[in-house]
Amino acid sequence: DAGQHPKNEPLMLMIQRQRTTETVDADGRLPDKLRKTYRDEGFISHEDKKLIIFTKKTNLSILKQNKHWFADRTFKVCLDDYYQLFTLHAMMTIAITPLVYGLLIGKSAEDYNLFIEKVLEQDNFQPESIMTDFETGTIKSVKDMLPNILHKGCLFHFSQVVWRQVQSKGLTTKYNEDEVFRLNVKQLIALAFVPLDQIIIGFDLICDQFDADADDLLEYFEKTCIGEPKRRTGRKKPQFDHKLWNIHDRVVATVP
Repeated sequence: DAGQHPKNEPLMLMIQRQRTTETVDADGRLPDKLRKTYRDEGFISHEDKKLIIFTKKTNLSILKQNKHWFADRTFKVCLDDYYQLFTLHAMMTIAITPLVYGLLIGKSAEDYNLFIEKVLEQDNFQPESIMTDFETGTIKSVKDMLPNILHKGCLFHFSQVVWRQVQSKGLTTKYNEDEVFRLNVKQLIALAFVPLDQIIIGFDLICDQFDADADDLLEYFEKTCIGEPKRRTGRKKPQFDHKLWNIHDRVVATVP
Protein backbone atom coordinates (compact mmCIF):
# COMPACT_ATOMS: atom_id res chain seq x y z
CA ASP A 1 0.00 0.00 0.00
CA ALA A 2 1.60 3.24 -1.18
CA GLY A 3 -0.20 5.15 1.52
CA GLN A 4 1.85 3.38 4.19
CA HIS A 5 5.29 3.98 2.70
CA PRO A 6 7.43 6.20 4.95
CA LYS A 7 8.19 9.67 3.62
CA ASN A 8 11.56 10.01 1.94
CA GLU A 9 12.58 13.38 3.38
CA PRO A 10 15.83 13.79 1.37
CA LEU A 11 13.92 13.05 -1.83
CA MET A 12 11.19 15.51 -0.92
CA LEU A 13 13.78 18.21 -0.23
CA MET A 14 15.50 17.52 -3.54
CA ILE A 15 12.19 17.81 -5.41
CA GLN A 16 11.39 21.04 -3.58
CA ARG A 17 14.80 22.52 -4.43
CA GLN A 18 14.34 21.53 -8.07
CA ARG A 19 10.92 23.16 -8.18
CA THR A 20 12.20 26.42 -6.78
CA THR A 21 14.80 26.68 -9.54
CA GLU A 22 12.10 26.57 -12.23
CA THR A 23 11.12 30.22 -11.94
CA VAL A 24 11.03 33.39 -14.00
CA ASP A 25 14.01 35.70 -14.47
CA ALA A 26 14.11 39.44 -13.78
CA ASP A 27 12.22 40.14 -17.01
CA GLY A 28 9.47 37.66 -16.17
CA ARG A 29 10.80 35.13 -18.68
CA LEU A 30 10.58 31.39 -18.03
CA PRO A 31 13.56 29.06 -18.53
CA ASP A 32 13.80 27.41 -21.95
CA LYS A 33 12.88 23.95 -20.65
CA LEU A 34 9.44 25.21 -19.62
CA ARG A 35 8.72 26.92 -22.92
CA LYS A 36 7.92 23.76 -24.89
CA THR A 37 5.91 20.59 -24.43
CA TYR A 38 7.49 17.15 -24.24
CA ARG A 39 6.75 16.88 -27.97
CA ASP A 40 8.78 20.02 -28.60
CA GLU A 41 5.74 22.18 -29.37
CA GLY A 42 5.75 25.84 -28.40
CA PHE A 43 3.78 26.30 -25.19
CA ILE A 44 4.01 30.05 -24.52
CA SER A 45 1.65 32.37 -26.39
CA HIS A 46 2.24 35.48 -24.28
CA GLU A 47 4.81 36.42 -21.67
CA ASP A 48 5.55 39.53 -19.63
CA LYS A 49 5.63 40.59 -15.99
CA LYS A 50 1.84 40.94 -15.82
CA LEU A 51 0.80 37.76 -17.57
CA ILE A 52 2.09 34.44 -18.89
CA ILE A 53 -0.19 32.36 -21.12
CA PHE A 54 0.51 28.68 -21.73
CA THR A 55 -1.15 26.92 -24.65
CA LYS A 56 -0.34 25.30 -27.98
CA LYS A 57 -1.79 25.51 -31.48
CA THR A 58 -3.73 22.27 -31.11
CA ASN A 59 -5.41 23.55 -27.95
CA LEU A 60 -6.37 26.82 -29.63
CA SER A 61 -7.84 24.90 -32.54
CA ILE A 62 -10.00 22.86 -30.16
CA LEU A 63 -11.05 26.03 -28.34
CA LYS A 64 -12.07 27.61 -31.65
CA GLN A 65 -14.20 24.61 -32.58
CA ASN A 66 -16.12 24.78 -29.30
CA LYS A 67 -18.97 27.25 -28.90
CA HIS A 68 -19.17 26.84 -25.13
CA TRP A 69 -16.20 27.90 -22.97
CA PHE A 70 -15.59 27.34 -19.28
CA ALA A 71 -13.23 29.32 -17.03
CA ASP A 72 -11.75 28.38 -13.68
CA ARG A 73 -8.98 29.54 -11.38
CA THR A 74 -6.79 28.27 -8.59
CA PHE A 75 -4.23 29.79 -6.25
CA LYS A 76 -2.42 26.64 -5.12
CA VAL A 77 0.05 26.09 -7.96
CA CYS A 78 1.25 29.62 -8.68
CA LEU A 79 4.77 30.95 -8.91
CA ASP A 80 5.53 33.46 -6.16
CA ASP A 81 5.43 36.35 -8.63
CA TYR A 82 1.84 35.62 -9.65
CA TYR A 83 -1.51 35.68 -7.85
CA GLN A 84 -3.50 32.96 -9.58
CA LEU A 85 -3.69 30.41 -12.38
CA PHE A 86 -6.66 31.20 -14.61
CA THR A 87 -7.74 28.57 -17.15
CA LEU A 88 -10.01 28.28 -20.18
CA HIS A 89 -11.66 24.92 -20.83
CA ALA A 90 -13.81 23.36 -23.55
CA MET A 91 -15.57 20.07 -24.16
CA MET A 92 -13.50 17.25 -25.64
CA THR A 93 -15.61 14.13 -26.34
CA ILE A 94 -17.19 13.63 -22.88
CA ALA A 95 -14.87 15.69 -20.69
CA ILE A 96 -14.36 19.40 -20.12
CA THR A 97 -10.62 19.88 -20.61
CA PRO A 98 -8.31 22.82 -19.79
CA LEU A 99 -6.79 24.26 -22.96
CA VAL A 100 -5.34 27.66 -22.04
CA TYR A 101 -3.52 28.49 -18.80
CA GLY A 102 -2.78 32.02 -17.61
CA LEU A 103 -0.63 33.17 -14.71
CA LEU A 104 -2.17 36.46 -13.55
CA ILE A 105 -0.74 38.98 -11.10
CA GLY A 106 -4.14 39.86 -9.60
CA LYS A 107 -7.89 39.38 -9.80
CA SER A 108 -9.10 42.75 -11.07
CA ALA A 109 -11.15 43.13 -14.23
CA GLU A 110 -8.05 44.59 -15.87
CA ASP A 111 -6.10 41.39 -15.16
CA TYR A 112 -8.80 39.25 -16.76
CA ASN A 113 -9.21 41.73 -19.62
CA LEU A 114 -5.54 41.35 -20.52
CA PHE A 115 -5.80 37.56 -20.46
CA ILE A 116 -8.92 37.47 -22.66
CA GLU A 117 -7.46 40.08 -25.02
CA LYS A 118 -4.29 38.06 -25.58
CA VAL A 119 -6.26 34.84 -26.12
CA LEU A 120 -8.61 36.47 -28.63
CA GLU A 121 -5.61 37.76 -30.57
CA GLN A 122 -4.60 34.18 -31.34
CA ASP A 123 -7.49 33.42 -33.73
CA ASN A 124 -10.97 34.41 -34.86
CA PHE A 125 -12.82 32.86 -31.93
CA GLN A 126 -16.62 33.01 -31.89
CA PRO A 127 -17.86 31.42 -28.66
CA GLU A 128 -21.56 31.49 -27.86
CA SER A 129 -21.26 31.16 -24.08
CA ILE A 130 -18.78 31.18 -21.24
CA MET A 131 -19.23 29.79 -17.72
CA THR A 132 -17.27 31.29 -14.82
CA ASP A 133 -17.41 31.71 -11.06
CA PHE A 134 -19.10 34.72 -9.43
CA GLU A 135 -15.99 36.78 -8.73
CA THR A 136 -16.60 40.48 -9.40
CA GLY A 137 -13.57 41.00 -11.62
CA THR A 138 -14.43 37.99 -13.78
CA ILE A 139 -18.03 39.10 -14.29
CA LYS A 140 -17.01 42.64 -15.26
CA SER A 141 -14.30 41.40 -17.61
CA VAL A 142 -16.63 39.06 -19.50
CA LYS A 143 -19.10 41.93 -19.89
CA ASP A 144 -16.33 44.20 -21.20
CA MET A 145 -14.44 41.77 -23.43
CA LEU A 146 -17.14 39.30 -24.53
CA PRO A 147 -20.28 41.46 -24.52
CA ASN A 148 -22.17 39.50 -27.16
CA ILE A 149 -21.97 36.01 -25.69
CA LEU A 150 -24.08 34.33 -23.02
CA HIS A 151 -22.42 34.47 -19.59
CA LYS A 152 -23.37 31.80 -17.06
CA GLY A 153 -22.24 31.25 -13.50
CA CYS A 154 -21.10 27.78 -12.46
CA LEU A 155 -23.62 25.86 -10.32
CA PHE A 156 -20.89 24.67 -7.96
CA HIS A 157 -19.73 28.23 -7.34
CA PHE A 158 -23.34 29.36 -6.93
CA SER A 159 -23.81 26.75 -4.20
CA GLN A 160 -20.57 27.97 -2.60
CA VAL A 161 -21.92 31.53 -2.52
CA VAL A 162 -24.88 30.25 -0.49
CA TRP A 163 -22.82 27.92 1.70
CA ARG A 164 -20.37 30.66 2.68
CA GLN A 165 -23.30 32.73 3.88
CA VAL A 166 -24.65 29.81 5.91
CA GLN A 167 -21.25 29.74 7.60
CA SER A 168 -20.89 33.50 8.06
CA LYS A 169 -24.39 33.81 9.55
CA GLY A 170 -23.53 31.23 12.23
CA LEU A 171 -25.86 28.58 10.81
CA THR A 172 -23.38 25.76 10.17
CA THR A 173 -24.45 23.69 13.19
CA LYS A 174 -28.11 24.17 12.33
CA TYR A 175 -27.38 23.05 8.76
CA ASN A 176 -25.62 19.92 9.97
CA GLU A 177 -28.22 18.98 12.59
CA ASP A 178 -31.54 20.28 11.23
CA GLU A 179 -32.72 18.22 8.27
CA VAL A 180 -35.55 20.61 7.37
CA PHE A 181 -33.24 23.65 7.38
CA ARG A 182 -30.69 21.76 5.29
CA LEU A 183 -33.37 20.91 2.72
CA ASN A 184 -34.55 24.52 2.61
CA VAL A 185 -31.02 25.76 1.90
CA LYS A 186 -30.72 23.22 -0.90
CA GLN A 187 -34.02 24.48 -2.30
CA LEU A 188 -32.53 27.97 -2.51
CA ILE A 189 -29.69 26.57 -4.60
CA ALA A 190 -32.17 24.54 -6.67
CA LEU A 191 -33.75 27.80 -7.87
CA ALA A 192 -30.98 27.65 -10.47
CA PHE A 193 -33.03 24.94 -12.22
CA VAL A 194 -36.37 26.79 -12.16
CA PRO A 195 -37.59 28.59 -15.32
CA LEU A 196 -36.61 32.27 -15.21
CA ASP A 197 -40.18 33.53 -14.98
CA GLN A 198 -40.84 31.36 -11.91
CA ILE A 199 -37.81 32.35 -9.80
CA ILE A 200 -39.60 35.02 -7.74
CA ILE A 201 -42.59 32.77 -7.02
CA GLY A 202 -40.27 29.92 -6.07
CA PHE A 203 -38.21 32.15 -3.77
CA ASP A 204 -41.31 33.41 -1.95
CA LEU A 205 -42.54 29.85 -1.41
CA ILE A 206 -39.16 28.73 -0.04
CA CYS A 207 -38.91 31.74 2.30
CA ASP A 208 -42.13 30.71 4.02
CA GLN A 209 -40.50 27.44 5.09
CA PHE A 210 -37.56 29.00 6.97
CA ASP A 211 -37.50 29.82 10.68
CA ALA A 212 -36.85 33.38 11.83
CA ASP A 213 -33.20 32.62 12.65
CA ALA A 214 -32.52 32.39 8.90
CA ASP A 215 -33.73 35.93 8.16
CA ASP A 216 -30.19 37.27 7.65
CA LEU A 217 -29.41 34.47 5.19
CA LEU A 218 -32.61 35.09 3.22
CA GLU A 219 -32.01 38.84 3.24
CA TYR A 220 -28.55 38.29 1.76
CA PHE A 221 -29.84 35.86 -0.89
CA GLU A 222 -32.67 38.21 -1.82
CA LYS A 223 -30.37 41.21 -2.19
CA THR A 224 -27.65 39.30 -4.05
CA CYS A 225 -29.54 36.85 -6.26
CA ILE A 226 -33.23 37.84 -6.36
CA GLY A 227 -33.52 41.61 -6.02
CA GLU A 228 -34.91 43.53 -3.05
CA PRO A 229 -38.57 44.64 -3.28
CA LYS A 230 -39.13 48.24 -4.36
CA ARG A 231 -41.40 50.43 -2.25
CA ARG A 232 -44.31 50.28 -4.67
CA THR A 233 -43.95 47.40 -7.08
CA GLY A 234 -41.31 45.23 -8.66
CA ARG A 235 -37.80 44.51 -7.46
CA LYS A 236 -34.40 46.17 -7.57
CA LYS A 237 -31.65 44.68 -9.70
CA PRO A 238 -29.72 42.01 -7.73
CA GLN A 239 -25.94 41.82 -7.63
CA PHE A 240 -26.08 38.63 -9.70
CA ASP A 241 -28.59 38.79 -12.54
CA HIS A 242 -31.05 35.89 -12.72
CA LYS A 243 -29.71 34.95 -16.16
CA LEU A 244 -26.20 34.65 -14.72
CA TRP A 245 -26.93 31.99 -12.08
CA ASN A 246 -30.03 30.30 -13.53
CA ILE A 247 -29.20 27.30 -15.73
CA HIS A 248 -32.70 26.03 -16.60
CA ASP A 249 -32.39 26.72 -20.34
CA ARG A 250 -28.91 25.24 -20.40
CA VAL A 251 -30.13 22.00 -18.82
CA VAL A 252 -33.06 21.77 -21.25
CA ALA A 253 -30.64 22.30 -24.16
CA THR A 254 -28.29 19.63 -22.67
CA VAL A 255 -25.37 22.07 -22.62
CA PRO A 256 -22.85 21.34 -19.80
